[in-house]
Amino acid sequence: MLALSTLLADTGVFTFLDTRLVDVGGTTITIATALSAAIIILFSVWLAKVARRTVRRLFDRRGVDEGTSGTVGGILYYLILMAGLGVSLQTMGIDLAALFAAGAIFAIGLGFAMQNIAQNFVSGVILLTERAIKPGDVLEVEGYMVKVGQMGIRATIVQSRDGEEIIVPNSILAQSSVKNYTLHTGRFRLNVSVGVTYASDLRLVRRLLEQAAHGMKWRDPASDPEVFLTEFGDNAVIFDVFVWMSDPWRARAARSELSETIWWAFQEQGVVIAFPQVDVHFDDDVATGLSALGQRRAAGAS
Repeated sequence: MLALSTLLADTGVFTFLDTRLVDVGGTTITIATALSAAIIILFSVWLAKVARRTVRRLFDRRGVDEGTSGTVGGILYYLILMAGLGVSLQTMGIDLAALFAAGAIFAIGLGFAMQNIAQNFVSGVILLTERAIKPGDVLEVEGYMVKVGQMGIRATIVQSRDGEEIIVPNSILAQSSVKNYTLHTGRFRLNVSVGVTYASDLRLVRRLLEQAAHGMKWRDPASDPEVFLTEFGDNAVIFDVFVWMSDPWRARAARSELSETIWWAFQEQGVVIAFPQVDVHFDDDVATGLSALGQRRAAGAS
């Protein structure tokens, strides 16, 4: 051991490691302390990832939902990173209290510049703690239905129904009105509107709509479908069909299937789906004049 120390001293390794890099708050940071801090940070990152994976595996074995395991793993991940950063700074001899005091004025200016980042960070902590939104939840954010993928401390990655990955700042999820279709249960009420002509047999229309709704294989058997006559429109009698389902993420495909079933049921029974139309009525004098004009043109053509 003594021979190794002598060898290192002879080769100038100790001299190199003691090379001064910078002075911070009266503390000299050398290459040795900087390397030690870097090793601690890398070890903290590795330990945080291992801890997050371990938590998820333990929770999966015990049947805990993915949202809970993701929340606990995320909080533990960032706690380990923050602890590692603090230890690395202490290793370099930097007094955190003195550093914060010395940089208070700078921190105020930086805070104004980074207020959005800080806001998203605090919002991320709130979301991970409250667990009102969890990975796998189906949300409606700013008019779009999305599924939560990975929740971070600054932003949350969601997936649209078109398969697009969208990065949503946590402040939007924490401060805006967000519909969570899977907060407690995954039950979702799907709605399809259809208008029929005033000449239609409304009893037949109701029966066909109820049969189509009950025939959906994806509907939740715990709740019966509902059919309502909601409006006497300008060109049609409007019916609304409501069907409960257990997977809101499939709502678009389910609505298409229900609409097609209603279409073919109406076709088989001769029920006419209404469309906008305009009836034009002329006064007697105008109608007589137009009729006479038509007759003259017909006579001239002959």
